[in-house]
Amino acid sequence: MYVLFPGTAREALTFYADVFGGELSLHTYEDFGRSDGAPSSIAHGMLDGTVALAGADAAAGQTAVRLEGIMLSLLGTAAPAVLHGWFDKLSINGTVVDPLAPKPWGASDGQVIDRHGLHWLIGYEPEA
Repeated sequence: MYVLFPGTAREALTFYADVFGGELSLHTYEDFGRSDGAPSSIAHGMLDGTVALAGADAAAGQTAVRLEGIMLSLLGTAAPAVLHGWFDKLSINGTVVDPLAPKPWGASDGQVIDRHGLHWLIGYEPEA
């Protein structure tokens, strides 16, 4: 997934690196010789790890992210304890839509909209 942020790419991608771990690389508009935004704006950032995510600051005239009718799914991506940790970190200054908890169908899942506006569905099947 590649997300255009409204001038918050550095903060957002650093936040996701803290949540998910992995290796983060950030390149500014100045690094890439771009003049369609502030020199310190992020032209390209990449989080490489269990959860991979890329993004940049939206340039002049570009629309920043607004998610409607879509969730980023992390179902079974990691061990239950790790998924609960991610959910808790994503919830900080975000909005819990549905707590990560056992559901009537037997699986555990939950939804959170993080502080940067990304809507996550996180869950797992019961351990055998």
